[in-house]
Amino acid sequence: MNAAAAPATPPGLGMVIIGRNEGERLRRCLESSQAVGERRVYVDSGSTDGSVQLAIEAGAQVVRLDMSQPFTAARARNAGLRELRRQCPGVTLVQFIDGDCELLPQWLGSAERFLTQHPDIVAVAGRLRERFPDKSVFNRLCDIEWNTPVGEARSFGGIVMVRVEAMDGAGGFREDLIAGEEPELCVRLRARGGRLWRLDEDMAWHDANMLRLSQWWRRTLRSGHAFAEGASLHGQPPERHFAGETRRALLWGAALPLAILALACVTPFAWLLLLAYPLQWLRIGLRLARSHAPIPWLQGGFLLLGRFPEALGALKFYRGRLVGRRSGLIEYK
Repeated sequence: MNAAAAPATPPGLGMVIIGRNEGERLRRCLESSQAVGERRVYVDSGSTDGSVQLAIEAGAQVVRLDMSQPFTAARARNAGLRELRRQCPGVTLVQFIDGDCELLPQWLGSAERFLTQHPDIVAVAGRLRERFPDKSVFNRLCDIEWNTPVGEARSFGGIVMVRVEAMDGAGGFREDLIAGEEPELCVRLRARGGRLWRLDEDMAWHDANMLRLSQWWRRTLRSGHAFAEGASLHGQPPERHFAGETRRALLWGAALPLAILALACVTPFAWLLLLAYPLQWLRIGLRLARSHAPIPWLQGGFLLLGRFPEALGALKFYRGRLVGRRSGLIEYK
């Protein structure tokens, strides 16, 4: 696959690109979106690497976020959509994309046709692939994460085509969320009767550039924060948004280790409880192997190890809520 020049797109389709110091990744993103022409808005969150000039030279409309307010991807996407509608009042569909991604040539046309043929679908995404999956185990794990089930979906990520009318009805992204803003929006879209779909078609390349354990740790910590905050918003039945994910993170990443340490003060047999971790790894690995996951035991090991940074992220959210202070952006690049 490559991101060669794509055919012209329908006049009702626009694009919002967000980024912060993405460098060469942003250049590839802009080149892959040339078919949209003037109906592109690039929103910059305080870049210092020349990203703004790069976007201007590529012919995109540019929005620079006010640096006096906290940056979030949600805030950037909302600002981009507002500017897109100001510049192109007739836009009915918006393709959101992050600056570290590169659209595939056929995607915009395929997604637009699907939404035209299915008026009950409000958002559509495709297969996002990691550009360099063999560069690190962390990139490989990202590529596996992007491979979500085909068909009707409960949520989408940051690379998605959405009906502008549906975005308006749901109120857009929650700008105060530092992560997990896409699935939170999906909860509100579905609550209004909107349906989401994942096509069996390649959509874009993604360049995580995640080469170190510390990057993976921070990204996973951010996920834990998103789980806890999402559950605080929509965790009650029937939605139970991120309730299970938060519960698992706190159980395996906080409650069980603390229980072992506490019981060890009473009896040395408490350390036997550590056997729960290899047993859990075995259970996860077997489940992944049965589902034909490409690297089930390695993936299972990182899923289990990830409970610790997830728990820290969740506790970070709870601490912030307790003292009345919101968390700042958690970046891994």
